[in-house]
Amino acid sequence: MSRVVVVLALIGLLATGCVSRQDSSGAQEAPATVALTDLAGLTLNVGDQKGGTEALLRASGALEGLPYAINFSTFTSGPPQIEAATAGKIDFAITGNTPPIFGAAPNAKVKVVSALDGGGFGDQILVHADSPIQRVADLRGKSIALAKGSSAHGHTLVQLDRVGLRASDVKLVFLQPADALSAFTQRRVDVWAVWDPYTAQAETDLAVRSIARATGVTNGAGFGIASDAALADPKRNTALSDLLQRYAKAVRWADDNREQWAKRYGEEVGLDPAVAALAQGRSLRLPTDLSDELIASEQEMADLFAESEQIAAAPDFERWVDRRYTDVLKPLYLTRD
Repeated sequence: MSRVVVVLALIGLLATGCVSRQDSSGAQEAPATVALTDLAGLTLNVGDQKGGTEALLRASGALEGLPYAINFSTFTSGPPQIEAATAGKIDFAITGNTPPIFGAAPNAKVKVVSALDGGGFGDQILVHADSPIQRVADLRGKSIALAKGSSAHGHTLVQLDRVGLRASDVKLVFLQPADALSAFTQRRVDVWAVWDPYTAQAETDLAVRSIARATGVTNGAGFGIASDAALADPKRNTALSDLLQRYAKAVRWADDNREQWAKRYGEEVGLDPAVAALAQGRSLRLPTDLSDELIASEQEMADLFAESEQIAAAPDFERWVDRRYTDVLKPLYLTRD
């Protein structure tokens, strides 16, 4: 069994079922914060992917002296995190750039509260090394495995659009990473669109080629999303502000200690050290401004999703953005070299 299979097998998907959504657009007025000492007994429920958030917070020491408890839940991708937040199962999670669009479209009860610059280096479109497919323009009529509503979904649509292809010109096969890996390795699909660390593992364990990456094509961003219920609660709102600052400081530590962080990440998630170093070396997400320019780029992607009939209508993405934590996070922003 390859290391890809082993790691994917460890990643569970929390079933959230059907979620009733009501219109929750527009940022709420932030409740008054409370003293951190008043958070004793509070448990913040945080979604995670591949152990990345928890591993980073623990490795950096950011969870030391925590005045509240955190319960981490593991998800296979961003869209199930949006569902879980809407259903009240989690308070916060970090996703790629596309899940919030899929959440905003059907009025999920979440807001984007922070931004991270991922660069898009690990978000790639992979083919087998012996595949006749050489470029995105060759994808007409081909089957592409990807997770619906994930950053890979958005990246694929943008790449197709750049060469004059539409979603209807290819066969999109919606699979979570574990199932996508199986379909790809068994050649039941022609292409796998995915993100790190899956990309890094596939490059290490399989004979693959990348025909496209998101760098310079999409915004490559990650987003912190919080549930409307948590944002409306004084204690959870205060805890979220504290957690976002701790996370930003943890990323700064990881950026300053790349080798140490990659080693710890690999140990926590069960990745080969070389794979962990490759993934974190290029895909560490750095805290950045939740700027008008970034939101505009998300709106462009949302419009493309609607034009491609992947969602019923494009949401006004700005209405799913809440900048209440900007002032405390601004001193912690990092720029990618």
